[in-house]
Amino acid sequence: MNGLENFGKILIIGGLIIIAIGALLMLSGKISWLGRLPGDIIIQKKNFTFYFPLATSILISIFLTLILWLFFKR
Repeated sequence: MNGLENFGKILIIGGLIIIAIGALLMLSGKISWLGRLPGDIIIQKKNFTFYFPLATSILISIFLTLILWLFFKR
């Protein structure tokens, strides 16, 4: 493959990732369990809330890793 073919493939994959993120944002109201998984850390005090979506981040990372693996598999 030459440089332009590689660049084209990267643009297509980047576009698909942006579409997937957009679809996820559109469906975020209907996917109420996303962001509230066991393993997500929530600390609430009187005037302070700390939220760290650990389990959600791991789930999204696995999903994106599988998608990218399928595209870059030879």
